[in-house]
Amino acid sequence: MSRRSAREAVFKVLFQSDITGEAPETVLSQEFFQESLPQEADRDFARELAAGIGEETRRLDEELTPYLKKWHLKRLPVADRAILRLAIYEILHVKEVPAKVSINEALELAKKYGDAKSAPFINGVLDSILKDLKEESRD
Repeated sequence: MSRRSAREAVFKVLFQSDITGEAPETVLSQEFFQESLPQEADRDFARELAAGIGEETRRLDEELTPYLKKWHLKRLPVADRAILRLAIYEILHVKEVPAKVSINEALELAKKYGDAKSAPFINGVLDSILKDLKEESRD
């Protein structure tokens, strides 16, 4: 397994959490998700992501909202919303993972689980965020 598998599991957790209203950590603790990640390192990474996103959802949404040109976060497809939250959390809080890797992983999830417009939309949003973060770090 790999971190890609952990991200995919967390995406599924976020998707379910968004629909059911359960906390991501609670969803991740379900046997189905635990069995999908047989390696301890992957489970640890998934738990770290799920817990962090669960704690930071409101802040992540506030970060994302200005970049959703002509869209409201709640009107986005659930899959796109989950992918964006996962990617922005990883970009902002998981420093050992380069931002470009987080974006590429998000695009792979979008291609697999989103519709035809998901990957280009997500790429545009995340690229804009990354550009602004780089500009802020120069100041």
